[in-house]
Amino acid sequence: MKIHKEGYPSIGIAALVFGVINLVSFNFLSGNYPVITAIIFIATIFLFLFIISFFRIPTREHTLHNQQIICPADGKVVVIEEVTDDEFVKDRRIQVSIFMSPANVHVNRNPIDGSVHYSQYHKGKYLVAWHPKSSTENERHSVVLQNEFGEILVKQIAGALAKRIINYLKVGQQVKQGDEMGFIKFGSRVDVLLPLHAKVEVNLNQAVKGGVTVLASW
Repeated sequence: MKIHKEGYPSIGIAALVFGVINLVSFNFLSGNYPVITAIIFIATIFLFLFIISFFRIPTREHTLHNQQIICPADGKVVVIEEVTDDEFVKDRRIQVSIFMSPANVHVNRNPIDGSVHYSQYHKGKYLVAWHPKSSTENERHSVVLQNEFGEILVKQIAGALAKRIINYLKVGQQVKQGDEMGFIKFGSRVDVLLPLHAKVEVNLNQAVKGGVTVLASW
């Protein structure tokens, strides 16, 4: 397991806060209130380890297949439905949405090999990630990837806790399936809009792994 580069500043701040709180606690409380000092230490070490775990990159064998679309994120499938995309393709698509809890791995990965035809950040609201309007009204970053089988639109969507979306892709770039697309800090959602001819391979409420679980096939 590795720690993602996006986590270094947050982990550094968390370590500093952990050190200051416990230094003060041990110096001023431990003599008269040892139980409180112990509770503070346990609570802060738990929060510190949680922040470290949030930025983890587990060692995995990624699924690589040019006729399969792989899940871009860890989490749970919360939406499978046909929608009209008003942002780019202006047509009907199959939307598959993955909810990412704060306990999930939060690196996002390219679902297919292909070229980047569109990459756009949108300011927006911070509705809870499972809200029906979060796909179109929340802060988000949308990317369109295309290869010989078709094109897909991937949306990294902020939620009530997620306050920073990071995307590494640029228009015209060639990307590899399973490589990093970006990162969302502190829980949110990723939508994948598929062509109608794609065959969805996941079910509602299924737990999926980014870069591993087959989302759909061409």
